[in-house]
Amino acid sequence: MNKLPELFAKNRTWASGMVAARPGFFSELVAQQEPRYLWIGCSDSRVPANEIVGLPPGELFVHRNVANLVMHNDFSCLSVLQYAVDVLGVEHIIVCGHYGCSGVNAAWEDRQLGLVDNWLRPIRDLALLYREPLLRLPDDARRRDRLCELNVLYQALRVCRTTIVRQAWERGKELSVHAWVYALTDGLLRDLGFCASDLAGAEADFGRVAGVGTLGAESVE
Repeated sequence: MNKLPELFAKNRTWASGMVAARPGFFSELVAQQEPRYLWIGCSDSRVPANEIVGLPPGELFVHRNVANLVMHNDFSCLSVLQYAVDVLGVEHIIVCGHYGCSGVNAAWEDRQLGLVDNWLRPIRDLALLYREPLLRLPDDARRRDRLCELNVLYQALRVCRTTIVRQAWERGKELSVHAWVYALTDGLLRDLGFCASDLAGAEADFGRVAGVGTLGAESVE
């Protein structure tokens, strides 16, 4: 039976390297989990959340799914969000997509992939909603990139519209929601200009950065 020995070997190398660089690291890690950040990102294997921002284990709480979607009926995502905000007390929620996202590209091209097409429906709806401004861009590469940005922005807005985040703000909790995008071509993050610490600010940021005004709460599911 193939038990993937190469991965166990890499794990031992990584663990010994961590101990050499920072003695006592794992004992400290076991004792507490106090991340300041929640990362909601894409499942793409080329986008490792911790490594992108240069943080070691224990400093970034992470939820990932195909095309970094936030939906009101996804109890996995909502449970992570609630735990991060109410139990861990994170101060920042980062929604991060990436250029070249296969899910976004398939949605723009209306390409069929199978069961995942149902999951990607919200991005297809965004593509239809923004079709005219997207078609005014010079080429398909830029249209796909802009749709990627619009998806990240709308998912960040949806985070802000959840009861979890709204109630945290109502309690006076200091919590900011950010929209970023990552470029595979150079390894750099781009800030999309969305940084909300209340719902009114979130709606205003989205309207300003997306360029077509706000979207109704249930206009894209």
